[in-house]
Amino acid sequence: MSQMPVELSGGRAYFTDGTLAYAGHWRHDAPMEDHTHSFVEIAVVTGGEAVQRSLAGRQRLRAGDVVFLRPGVWHGYDTGHLELYNCCFSAELLHRELAWTREDPLLGYLLWTGPLSMGRRGMLITTLDVATLEDCLVHLDALDRLRLRPLGLYRSDIISHLTLVLGHLARAVAADRDRLVEPTGPTHPAVVEAMSLLDSQLTHQWTLGELAARLHLSPGYLLRLFKSSTGMPPMAYLARRRVETAAGLLLHTDESVNQIGRSVGWPDQNYFARRFKAHFGLSATTYRSRFADSTRRLPPRPDTHPPGRRRRSRARFVL
Repeated sequence: MSQMPVELSGGRAYFTDGTLAYAGHWRHDAPMEDHTHSFVEIAVVTGGEAVQRSLAGRQRLRAGDVVFLRPGVWHGYDTGHLELYNCCFSAELLHRELAWTREDPLLGYLLWTGPLSMGRRGMLITTLDVATLEDCLVHLDALDRLRLRPLGLYRSDIISHLTLVLGHLARAVAADRDRLVEPTGPTHPAVVEAMSLLDSQLTHQWTLGELAARLHLSPGYLLRLFKSSTGMPPMAYLARRRVETAAGLLLHTDESVNQIGRSVGWPDQNYFARRFKAHFGLSATTYRSRFADSTRRLPPRPDTHPPGRRRRSRARFVL
């Protein structure tokens, strides 16, 4: 029996445990409150316009604009009419089936390092041309149809269509980087291995020297390689991954803030508090009180749909 990507309860919807990826076309005719999530989100604007609110400020969005958000990032929309495709996939998929993307210069930047570097705090925004947007919609439509298929039989199809969408976004982001004269190039194998080590042992009390020794490199050389490939030092990458993990625990567990700080590798609670607020713009306590009750809850979908597109399931993610 196929598994739905969402479950309805009391007029709300939840990302189903075990769901790999989800895509659906939605229409918003009223402002969207600030919200967050524990999965990766891609919002592809297909019509109307909105002003996005986030820690990065206010950005106007129009057709063709795409917002990529890593887990834990919060945002909302001021709009009277906005049509967009929401595509979501689990952090587990990112660290499992899509782990190879760390080695790809374009996908590695889109998924792993770009949103965490240059002060972006987990978010990237780019724009697709008309032809690329239409091609993306083909694969997003396919993902939408696949939600009704048995995961055991269509896992590869889901990952394939998602990867094709990500490829389009990665090329658009690469073009943006070229215009900004931001460093590009293949990711050095040592950097890929360093990221993998840090991700797999987030709570370990890493130092640059120990990490370099594990990779049989000098600390200075590893630092130069890592910054050249990712735009940030290894310990800054580790800090960003820790606060992302902490955000998920704040949203989906009852552990105290102190316990969560220790569980991600920061036993010093003052230091944890400073790093969390620096990344999300909110204290850990405020983040939990503001978002924990709404992070995976969704209002019932309005009984409207854009002309020319088939009607979809009634649940929608607050994305």
